Amino acid sequence: MNIVLATRNHNKVKELKELLSDLPVQVLCCTDFPGCPEVHEDGATLVENALKKARTVATCTGLPALADDSGLEVDALGGAPGVISSRYGGVEGDAQRNIARLLKELKGIPEKRRTARFRCVIAFVIPGTHEYTVEGVCHGRIIEAPRGTAGFGYDPVFLDEESGLTFAEMEAQQKNSISHRGKAMQELKKLLHHIIRQ
Repeated sequence: MNIVLATRNHNKVKELKELLSDLPVQVLCCTDFPGCPEVHEDGATLVENALKKARTVATCTGLPALADDSGLEVDALGGAPGVISSRYGGVEGDAQRNIARLLKELKGIPEKRRTARFRCVIAFVIPGTHEYTVEGVCHGRIIEAPRGTAGFGYDPVFLDEESGLTFAEMEAQQKNSISHRGKAMQELKKLLHHIIRQ
């Protein structure tokens, strides 16, 4: 089965390919289809954005498409940045600005109140037939200063309390085993195994 990842984000493509590596699928991405349009993520929820991206790419390519949308939800900020996580700092995909605004908003908030979660919704759309969504959640805490050089996005300030490491301090395999995207992908893989068997 060919699956198109509805993203041009190199980091996300790499991570999703690793997570799908044990399935009998050929993984492509939007850059393999120059005619694929950019999708404006204007949905009110992660589910809406993920489905919009997957539907657009499935229609454009005629192949099953997989899209995810993820957000960081910080309890002390009422669940913000949430659906606008990737543009929280004012510029789409600028991790440094996003982190800078997040830490500014949390200034003075004590450690025990800096609880947060990453949430990931993955949409899988088979053109003209079926649409599926799965979700994964990972709980942690926002630390006061970035640590680590791996990962991307908010990873340097998101602490996994069990290991004591930020996502940016983890090896990819360790992060994928506990992350929101890893958990959502495990749910998707169960679904894909079922679809492939049929």
